[in-house]
Amino acid sequence: MSSLFESYDLAGQRLSNRIVMAPMTRARVKDTVPSADMATYYAQRAGAGLIITESAQVSEQGRGYLYTPGIHTPAQIEGWKRVTDAVHQAGGRIVIQLWHVGRVSHSSLLEGRAPVAPVAVPAAQTLVHAYDDDGEPTQVLASAPVALDAEGIRQVIADFRLAAKNAMAAGFDGVEIHAGNGYLFEQFINGDFNTREDLYGGATIANRLRLLLETVDAVSAQIGRSKVGVRISPFARLADLHAFDEEEATWLALAGALSQREIAYLHASHLGTPDFQKDIRAAYFGTLLLSGGFTQVTAQQAIDEGLADLAVFGRPFIANPDLVDRLRHGWPLAEAGREAFYGGGSQGYIDYPAYSSHDTQQAGVAAHL
Repeated sequence: MSSLFESYDLAGQRLSNRIVMAPMTRARVKDTVPSADMATYYAQRAGAGLIITESAQVSEQGRGYLYTPGIHTPAQIEGWKRVTDAVHQAGGRIVIQLWHVGRVSHSSLLEGRAPVAPVAVPAAQTLVHAYDDDGEPTQVLASAPVALDAEGIRQVIADFRLAAKNAMAAGFDGVEIHAGNGYLFEQFINGDFNTREDLYGGATIANRLRLLLETVDAVSAQIGRSKVGVRISPFARLADLHAFDEEEATWLALAGALSQREIAYLHASHLGTPDFQKDIRAAYFGTLLLSGGFTQVTAQQAIDEGLADLAVFGRPFIANPDLVDRLRHGWPLAEAGREAFYGGGSQGYIDYPAYSSHDTQQAGVAAHL
C-alpha cells in the first residue's frame, strides 16, 4: 500500500508526497495582481506535494468577486512569478486554477456589462462580493446574464488558452481548469439549465460537454496535456444549479473523455454516493485527486482503497502551513478563525506559525501547573 507521505509521479513531475493543497479563495488581492503576501502564503505551504492556487480569472469577463487575482495582464503575470519563484525555492510544486465564473458575477465588476452564461437566466438567490449602488464593497445578488453567442464561445476558449500560456510564463508547473462549483463550464454541462439549441447545449450530453472539452484541447495544444488538470464537483448544487436527467451518465462521459485525452489529472469533489465515487474511479484511468473534508485517516483509506491517487486538503492548510509535517509526526493541528478566511490583511493569512517542539514542552509545563 502507498503512504500519504510517499512521493508520486504526476505526469512526469515528481511530487514529494500525495497530499495536495486545495484551491481556496482568500480574497486578499486589492487590484487583481498577486501580492508579496501571496508569495509568502504559498511558500509557507510548499511542503504539500502539490499546491493548487486559488482561482484566477482568465479575463475581465470571467471575474466574479472582489479581491481575486487574474492571469490575463502583464502585471498579473509578474505578480504570479513572485509566487511561483517563492514556492519553487521552498522545494514545492504549484499549479494555477483557471476560472471563468459565467453568470455568477455582477455588472459592477465588469465595467457595467452583464455577465455571460449559456442562456440568459440569472442565478437566483446567489450572492457575490461586488459593489453596491453607492460603490461600496458588499454582498450583492448576481446580475442577470446575457447568453454567449458563437463568437463569445470562441473567445472564452481563446481566453483559457492565453491564460494557460501566461501561466507558463509565470513559472507554474501546470494549470487546473475549474469546471465545478456552479461556474461557467458547469453551467454548460448542467442539462436542467443549459437549454441552448445549438452544438453547445440541449439534451445531448456531447453538446453540453463540448465547451469544456474544446477548452481542454485548446489548453493542451498550448502547454501540453501533461500540464493540464480539470476540477469537477458533480453534485455540489451550487449557484442555483439543480439535478438533471442523465446526470450520472453526463459526469461519467466527461470522465471517460478526459481519460482518453491523457491529461495530468482529474480533481473531483462532491461525488455523491460511494458507488458513484467508484464509477468515476473506473471511468477515469489517470491520476485522480479527491477532495472531501479528509482527515489523515480517511485520506489514507481513500488511497488504500484505490479511490484516489492524491488526497486534497483545504481548510487545515489555512492555520497549518506545515500541515504535511504535522500529519507525518502526529503533531496537533491549529484551528483557523473563520473571520480570517476571506479578505483582510496579513493577519489570519501569513501569521500562522509552523509547529515547534517548544509548543509541546510548553503544553507539558502548563499541564503540571
